[in-house]
Amino acid sequence: MSTQTYISQLSPVLFWDIDRDHMDTEQHSAGLIQRVLEHGTLQDWRLTRDFYGMERIVSDCKRLRTLDPMALSFICAMSDTRKEDYRCYQLRQSNPTP
Repeated sequence: MSTQTYISQLSPVLFWDIDRDHMDTEQHSAGLIQRVLEHGTLQDWRLTRDFYGMERIVSDCKRLRTLDPMALSFICAMSDTRKEDYRCYQLRQSNPTP
């Protein structure tokens, strides 16, 4: 799937603050994956999984500083990984919110 095809098939709501025509899917993959996990539809998830592959998605997500707890649970379930392996979970545990 080409980059332009991938971007054009994603929900427009994911790009409310940026121009989707100028989105660099390689340079900004982690941010795009995070948007899909936190605000996308199931179809957006499937497109993203097919475009990047699970290995790349998990790798990018493990480096994120923040990720919605529900999105973290979803990616852990889909990839059979532990939440303790993700930076966002480790940071949340070391700095709990009151």
